[in-house]
Amino acid sequence: MTLHPGLAAVASLIGMWRGEGAGQYPTIDSFQYTEELTFTDVGKPFLHYIQRTWSPAGAPMHTETGYLRVAEGAAVEFVLAQPTGQTELAEGALMATVDGFTCTLQARMVNSTSAKQVDATERRLELAGDVLTTKFAMAAVGLQMTHHLASKLHRNTPTTR
Repeated sequence: MTLHPGLAAVASLIGMWRGEGAGQYPTIDSFQYTEELTFTDVGKPFLHYIQRTWSPAGAPMHTETGYLRVAEGAAVEFVLAQPTGQTELAEGALMATVDGFTCTLQARMVNSTSAKQVDATERRLELAGDVLTTKFAMAAVGLQMTHHLASKLHRNTPTTR
């Protein structure tokens, strides 16, 4: 399958990323987690995205799925859905670097009829070679935009048996 030309700017994301993260928010206790992100080329002008996290003991914590689109090579759109009933549309500029890119995505829309109230989100992706750093902030449950999550992920190269 040939990669859609509109995805050239984010082609380095394709694959699985895994690493450690830490979370905090004024309304909860701080915590650690393992995170795995997978970006898959499906032959269309977007990448399919799956995110999963686990506690240090291995218990599942969070998951979300969605699609990453590149608009004219300079902007990214991220469409996300969570099993809590929350959906999100985030957008931001894509800035190329020597060995990757940075992108800060601001939510244009966060919706739910049953999940906890989230008014706004901000996601930052920074790709540098085989290291993907993520940061996530949110304005939720009556609080202003506040840092919530950060992770440092490494490209997960499958081993053959």
